[in-house]
Amino acid sequence: MDTELVEQFKDAACRKLEQDISQIARCAALLSDEQAWWRPNEHCNSVANLALHLAGNIRQWIVAGLGGEAFARDRPAEFAARGPQPLAPIVAELLRVVERARSIISNMDAASLSRRYGVQGYDVSGLQAIFHVAEHISFHSGQIVHITKTIRDVDLSLYDAQGRRRTPAGGKPW
Repeated sequence: MDTELVEQFKDAACRKLEQDISQIARCAALLSDEQAWWRPNEHCNSVANLALHLAGNIRQWIVAGLGGEAFARDRPAEFAARGPQPLAPIVAELLRVVERARSIISNMDAASLSRRYGVQGYDVSGLQAIFHVAEHISFHSGQIVHITKTIRDVDLSLYDAQGRRRTPAGGKPW
């Protein structure tokens, strides 16, 4: 595998995780603990459930699956939780998991990206596992944005009317 391509892929994956976790944290800051556990019906997930689920998924696929760290996941519990635990520690744990995953991804080489791993009953390459996690967090961060917009009636667009990327005070993109 081309070294430059490996570095570009790892950088893009880490940037995507950072962008999505920033958007999730942005939404979490707008919600009360009660709002974080709101679900329109029993077939939908709350923001808190999605944060628990993402932490479990990223731990299983990257931290344990690629990084080799011990982890026993209880996936059904991620969706069964009903609160009223505070959202802040859940999001803080998700942030820690994402940072650990970014570290693992950053330290992978071409051989580890090509290597086969058994994760959640699947036989995948390191590259496939990273791609799965990147698309998975994007999927659920979109749901979190939608739920936050629904509850709070706020504009969470990352772009202004001219299509320029918005940057919050402090200069770091969400």
